[in-house]
Amino acid sequence: MAKAKKHLTKSKNKVFLGVFGGIADYFGLDETLVRVIGLLIFVFTGFFPLGVFYLLAALIMPEYNSKSSNDNIVDGEFREK
Repeated sequence: MAKAKKHLTKSKNKVFLGVFGGIADYFGLDETLVRVIGLLIFVFTGFFPLGVFYLLAALIMPEYNSKSSNDNIVDGEFREK
């Protein structure tokens, strides 16, 4: 069975623009942890490095699309919610 290719998208559980949540989803990390680390980097380095990266990522990263995601499919069958 081939493993589905992961795509970096904005988070479906957005707080601001969904960038940190999307990064956490992609790498399998806790969203809150990634957001706190991002906020600390933002505060201690100033706006320029992380702020510019965040805004560029928000413009470039595609929105989360549940139709293209296989969240509800397991081995060809739909998962019950």
